[in-house]
Amino acid sequence: MNLTDILIICTTAFLASSLTLFSGFGLGTILVPVFCFFFPADLAVSLTAIVHLLNNIFKLGLLGKNANKEIILKFGIPSVITAFLGAYLLTKLSVGESLFHYTIGNRDCFITPLKLVIAFLMFVFALWDLIPAFNRMEFDKKYIPLGGLLSGFFGGLSGNQGALRSAFLLRAGLSKEAFIATGVTIAVITDLARISLYSQIVNTHSSEISYSHWLFPALSAFAGAFLGNKFLKKISTTTVHLLVAVLLIVFSMLLGSGVI
Repeated sequence: MNLTDILIICTTAFLASSLTLFSGFGLGTILVPVFCFFFPADLAVSLTAIVHLLNNIFKLGLLGKNANKEIILKFGIPSVITAFLGAYLLTKLSVGESLFHYTIGNRDCFITPLKLVIAFLMFVFALWDLIPAFNRMEFDKKYIPLGGLLSGFFGGLSGNQGALRSAFLLRAGLSKEAFIATGVTIAVITDLARISLYSQIVNTHSSEISYSHWLFPALSAFAGAFLGNKFLKKISTTTVHLLVAVLLIVFSMLLGSGVI
C-alpha cells in the first residue's frame, strides 16, 4: 500500500465514524468494502475489526457511563457465542479454493466462496437501508437474546452487525445516550471475541500488512467520533445511510464477481 491508499482508508474511517456515531452502526459496514479494494476479503474483515474495536473503546470513554447492564448481558452474551462461530466460519472459508477465474485486461479476477458470502451479506444489509419496511424494522424486547445471536454471527462472519443490533435495541426502552452506549459496549465485547479468531488470518497475511494499515485508520476514526460527539448531534444520517447502501450494492457486485 502507498500513502494515497492509506489516506483513502483514513478519510473513510474519519467520515464514517463521525457521520454514523448516533445511528449505532456504520463504521464496519463502510470500512469492509474499502479495505477489500486493497486486501483479500478475509484480511479486510480482520483489519476492519481491529479499527472497529479500537474506535468503540474510544467511544466507551466518551459515552460508556450510560450503558444499560441488563441489556448488555441479555444481548452481549449470545452475541459473543455466535461471534466465535461466525469468525470460525470465516477462517474456514478464507482457505477455500477459487470457484472461477477470468481475466479483464491485465487483471486476474477470482471468485471464491468467501467473496460470494461477504458480497451476499453486503447486498442484504444494503437493502436494509434502501427498503423502508426494513429500515423501520424493530423487534420486541423479548427477542433481544435472539438479536444477540444473529448480530454476533454476522459480525463474526462479515463485520456486518450494527444494523441488526440497532433494530433489536430500539425497542429496549433506552434513552438516546443509553442506546448508543449500550450498543458500543456490546460491540466491544463482540469485537474481542471475533478478533481472537481473526489473529489466524492476520498471521497468515503478516507479510502484507504493517501497523499503519490499522493504527492510522483507528486514529482517524477516533477523530471522527470526537467530532461527531461534539458537533454533529443534530445531523440526520438518513442521507448518509442511503448513499452507503447504494455504494454497498456496487461493492457487493464487484466483490462477488471477483473484480475486487
